[in-house]
Amino acid sequence: MKRFNLILMLAIAFTFFSSALVLAGGKDKVETKPKMPEAEMKILVDRLEEIKTMDRSMMDRTEKKELRSEVREINEEIKRDGGGVYLSIGALLLVIILLILLL
Repeated sequence: MKRFNLILMLAIAFTFFSSALVLAGGKDKVETKPKMPEAEMKILVDRLEEIKTMDRSMMDRTEKKELRSEVREINEEIKRDGGGVYLSIGALLLVIILLILLL
């Protein structure tokens, strides 16, 4: 009987403290990220295509270095503002299991 009471009290304590931590952690991380308009995205992609088609054989070392840094900046900006949907493996497995069960 003592063991049952101990397990029951531990379960209640765990439930109480875990829910408090979940509620406390969720409020501070609400942050919206501005999305890049399609026109700006197209301009950046067009610039990347333009850089790819350039003849770099006549350029000197500094010009090539500037182009590389520009390409890196554009790629970082596209990744940062372009967004995307990322699924973890657990979420992917959950979706697959739900699809199997529903179909």
